[in-house]
Amino acid sequence: MNQNELVNAISVNTQSSIRIGADKVVYFDPIEIRSAAHDADVIFITHEHGDHFDPESIRNICRDDTVLAAPASMSGQLGSAGIPAGRTVLFSPGEKKEAGGIAAEAVPAYNTLKPFHPRRKGWVGYIVTIDGVRIYVAGDTDAVKEVKAVKCDIALVPIGGKFTMNAKDAAAAVNCIRPSVCIPTHYGSIVGSRADEEEFRKRVLPDITVTGKLF
Repeated sequence: MNQNELVNAISVNTQSSIRIGADKVVYFDPIEIRSAAHDADVIFITHEHGDHFDPESIRNICRDDTVLAAPASMSGQLGSAGIPAGRTVLFSPGEKKEAGGIAAEAVPAYNTLKPFHPRRKGWVGYIVTIDGVRIYVAGDTDAVKEVKAVKCDIALVPIGGKFTMNAKDAAAAVNCIRPSVCIPTHYGSIVGSRADEEEFRKRVLPDITVTGKLF
């Protein structure tokens, strides 16, 4: 797939529940998936909060050969998803590994002044490379230095505020990253609204394409 085809293959269910329907089907933080698709090749989990780690949804999309990637700090919680330890890949912030044939890098994801996602937890976002295209899924994070240093072609970043960066800070981070395409996430349900997407769009540099997937 080329980059445009990959953008079209990305869907956002809700929050940061993301599916990439490429040659390998890749999910990030699947939640509220009630149909038994059983189509996941690789599932990436960014952290343990219930709007990102939903064992029932994981069971509904996994197969006998599905690989589950997650922060190393979650090692004791992954059994509830029904995927055996032999098919799990644990990431510490900054690590680069392969998960189910997908090259992945774990980017630190944390809050600076908020208490919700402390850095000590070791939670992460991921950069995955699919068909030579680098796709960054930020997870729940503020616009911290590690986020601003990401190099990618497609970026999916939270904009809803309260638990993560808001639209203004997310746009500033994206303007540092300079992807070709950005997809805002983590708004429209628990926090954030369409107005946040509009604010985000206004602040992102004009040479970066903003593609909304939640409305």
